[in-house]
Amino acid sequence: MPPILLIDDDPGQTSLLDSFLRSQGFTTLPVSSGEAALAALRAQPVSMMISDVRMPGMSGLETLRRARQEFATLPVLLVTAYADIRDAVEAMRDGAVNYLSKPIDLDELLACVRHATGLAQTAPAATPAERPLPPTIIAASPLMRAVFRDAALIASSESRVLITGESGVGKEILADVIHAWSTRAAGPLVKVNCAALAENLLESELFGHEKGAFTGAVHQRIGRFEEASAGTLFLDEIAEMSPQLQAKLLRVTQDGRFQRVGSNREHHTAARLLAATNRNLDDEVKSGRFREDLFYRLTVFEIHLPSLRERPEDILPLATRFLTEFTKTKPRLSAAVAECLERYPWPGNVRELRNAMERAALLSRGELILPDHLPTRVRASSSSSAPAPAAPPAPDSGNLDEMERHAILLALRKHNFNRTETAKTLGISRRALLYKLQRLRAAGWQVE
Repeated sequence: MPPILLIDDDPGQTSLLDSFLRSQGFTTLPVSSGEAALAALRAQPVSMMISDVRMPGMSGLETLRRARQEFATLPVLLVTAYADIRDAVEAMRDGAVNYLSKPIDLDELLACVRHATGLAQTAPAATPAERPLPPTIIAASPLMRAVFRDAALIASSESRVLITGESGVGKEILADVIHAWSTRAAGPLVKVNCAALAENLLESELFGHEKGAFTGAVHQRIGRFEEASAGTLFLDEIAEMSPQLQAKLLRVTQDGRFQRVGSNREHHTAARLLAATNRNLDDEVKSGRFREDLFYRLTVFEIHLPSLRERPEDILPLATRFLTEFTKTKPRLSAAVAECLERYPWPGNVRELRNAMERAALLSRGELILPDHLPTRVRASSSSSAPAPAAPPAPDSGNLDEMERHAILLALRKHNFNRTETAKTLGISRRALLYKLQRLRAAGWQVE
């Protein structure tokens, strides 16, 4: 099959599409502009074209129009930000077979490519074997296994990644894994918590400063972007960054150039950027607290880490793992403790569970873990203090699975089967929704 032509001025976006499509058995031909794309089309046959909408010089829409004049049957897929939806509608009129919104959903991308290239009815291409997880990582639940499958796919690319999820779910640990699986693993993984430093200190931390740039700057200092140039820079709590620093960060994501505090000289970094937040950046953008252009620069790919209550299969394995960290013996969880742990909603997620297990290990002295060894709020979740279970529903009221299926179907139809909006309505992550749909299909229910 001829290669797929990829057009994007953002190397991170191109790297993501290139590495993912190659992992699925496709060949690719990346270019960085509409002009280069037209030249490539005239030089060799391609199976389809995937283009960003907004690019300097010739836009994706103009590239589409010119390509259609010479290659009338070429399948074209456009990639667009939310603010470009009107452009996407115009693109459909000009002959695009479909469009995808940023950040790209790889499953949706693969379905579009297979359909456009005529492979929709064939067996899917073989995917690379799953990488073994580090021994300290627990991923017993389908949701977490899916997270690490996504991480394995994108790790080898140079794309920027936004990691989202509630506080305490393990965003920093996921960043560790992505770096360890990347081609930059031999380089440093430099971490900066954007919420831990004042604005002036954070700017110096990121970009460095010259001697005498401000009071106390008695020496020149190299910033984290320079330090991570051969590796990865992880910016935690990115939503806490001030608008002024957001503008400077945008410049670095565009061309890798920055200035140290107190200097007019430009420096360059080749660091790969990973960012994390516990906030909803869509809402932050709409409220004006976060720059829209920076949002789309950071979210070449987004990985959402589900909360611990969304993946109960991980609770007991994680608890056991944490106990081994705090004791030299092999303490056991009593049945009552296991029940408490599984019933408690864990608002503090994995971090709270780890703290609870550290407390239990100290109080039990490395022996059998009993309910008295748990924090009071966790112990109160046991069946002895929980309300008695309600009587089973009448046959005509449906069971819980049917009620969940009904709620999912209503939300899907309300949002025209848009999975992202459906997940928001249901109050769950998109990954959790996909898992529920998969489970319902496996049970023989029609959910679409």
